[in-house]
Amino acid sequence: MTDSDFTAVIGELDDLLDAEKKSLLAGDLEQVGRLLERKESLIDQLSQLEEAELTQLETLNTKVKRNQALLDHALQGIKSVSQRLAALRRVRDSLDTYDESGKRQTIEMNSESTLEKRA
Repeated sequence: MTDSDFTAVIGELDDLLDAEKKSLLAGDLEQVGRLLERKESLIDQLSQLEEAELTQLETLNTKVKRNQALLDHALQGIKSVSQRLAALRRVRDSLDTYDESGKRQTIEMNSESTLEKRA
């Protein structure tokens, strides 16, 4: 890889990582997915570098680690929301009560039942 090619790939990857960070912070996971293919291609190009050129990649490495941490946090947030929605569904479908001895009992709620008002 020539120096100009190397510089172009580094510049493009640097810009892409900044765009990825912006998308992650904005919660635009679709854009993150669209950037992934280009990022993989650029990283593949960089994997062919000689040892002497690798020292210039420290800044990019920091950005990659930062974006990975942001992506990990986004995934944790999605899991948390998913767990919360599942808990809300359980609350809607059943009621947990405890008897005088502390034993838990679950009462299933029938969603087909209706309340009829009479005058």
